[in-house]
Amino acid sequence: MQRSQINEILESGDAFFRSFGYVLPPFAYWSPDQMRAPEASMIVERGMGWDITDYGQGKFDELGLFLFTVRNGDPADLGSGRGMLYAEKIMISRKDQLSPMHRHIVKAEDIINRGGGTLVLELFTSAEDGSIDREGDVSVPVDGRMRTLPAGGRLKLDPGESVTLMPGIWHAFWGEGDDVLIGEVSTVNDDRTDNVFEMPIPRFTTVEEDEPPVRLLVSDYENLD
Repeated sequence: MQRSQINEILESGDAFFRSFGYVLPPFAYWSPDQMRAPEASMIVERGMGWDITDYGQGKFDELGLFLFTVRNGDPADLGSGRGMLYAEKIMISRKDQLSPMHRHIVKAEDIINRGGGTLVLELFTSAEDGSIDREGDVSVPVDGRMRTLPAGGRLKLDPGESVTLMPGIWHAFWGEGDDVLIGEVSTVNDDRTDNVFEMPIPRFTTVEEDEPPVRLLVSDYENLD
């Protein structure tokens, strides 16, 4: 993706958040230089902040996702079972924009339709080897009540509804009818290691620097001086 495209998406995405009364924390608006300062060390280390991906395919409108990680714990605490063991994201899934089929190894997550259109999730359970089970039913909690769907069943969430996805549940999702504001509350999240995709695609986009960044993406942090 070109940096100019990313800068435009950041501006429009922030406006979309605010249209629902969702206001990001102050560090969302820090400049690249501020993100290099010592006070940003925890934000950088935990991968908090802006995240725009086209999964390396160069067609963001069709295959992509807009995210902001609001808070995130330290994955090292998971072994002790104590500490900040949770994370929170706010996301935008555009109308008919696919977030491709994937599962997580560690992360359990609540996916919440916070407003806009209908959020559609295509769901599968895992086979014993971790691959997609294309025959078995898949059961997930939807707002505290179990729902069972056939393999590849499509769960539709209207604004206010949510689903809990445990590790190993394969899922793809997109907005139907309109763009969707999505909340995510989850276990501590490490997007560098905890995403397994059906297709051989990267989690983060490759950026073509055609203009300076207005804000840094979490994928830019590894290149900080």
